[in-house]
Amino acid sequence: MSEQEKLRIDKYLWAIRLFKTRSLATEACKAGRVKFKGQNLKPSAIVKPGDVYQVSKGIEKKVIEVVELLYNRVESKIAVTKYKDITPEEETHAYKSVFHAPTLKRDRGTGRPTKKDRRETDDLIEGLFDKED
Repeated sequence: MSEQEKLRIDKYLWAIRLFKTRSLATEACKAGRVKFKGQNLKPSAIVKPGDVYQVSKGIEKKVIEVVELLYNRVESKIAVTKYKDITPEEETHAYKSVFHAPTLKRDRGTGRPTKKDRRETDDLIEGLFDKED
């Protein structure tokens, strides 16, 4: 492989805009949040087209397949064409549902909640987080 054909995983993740800085991508690799076939990767691992990587970023988990190598950071419209997001649908919805949790609001001018109102609210919230089998 020539020097131009070699590309480090940390640089690739930064170039396709999964991480804001290259040092954040390097830290993610060192912390074991970037995997290839279940194995943790070092930041210096070489990327090849067709490889599938699992990347954890906070509570978000992505599975990406390398379509084409990208050596420099470019605008996001171009960057998204260089990889294929093959994250399972149920994981995508689980991540998004965290941000769409219902919020309880009282009508303006109704005053402070009574003890009965508070108990009803607590019961409602408790029911939201119970697991259904």
